[in-house]
Amino acid sequence: MAKYETMLVVSTASDEEATLALVAKFKALIEANGTIENVEEWGKRKLAYPINDETEGYYVVTTFESAPEFPAELDRVYRITDGVLRSMIIAKEV
Repeated sequence: MAKYETMLVVSTASDEEATLALVAKFKALIEANGTIENVEEWGKRKLAYPINDETEGYYVVTTFESAPEFPAELDRVYRITDGVLRSMIIAKEV
């Protein structure tokens, strides 16, 4: 098991309920494939520059442990999910 940290920026164009449902979906996906150590929901913040004509995003930072193969799958799911503006996954040093 390796430690990872992921930051997710979700679109706030739809209602708040849809945004929170998308965040819950990714929490469940990470939990199913590893163990979550910490979830920090930063909430709605102004973006540094517009992405797809949006100026705000909902930020979530999650620290988790998983098998080394899982982050690639998580990144693939981030990329194909509507509503995800940006994402990043980094491996943390032990």
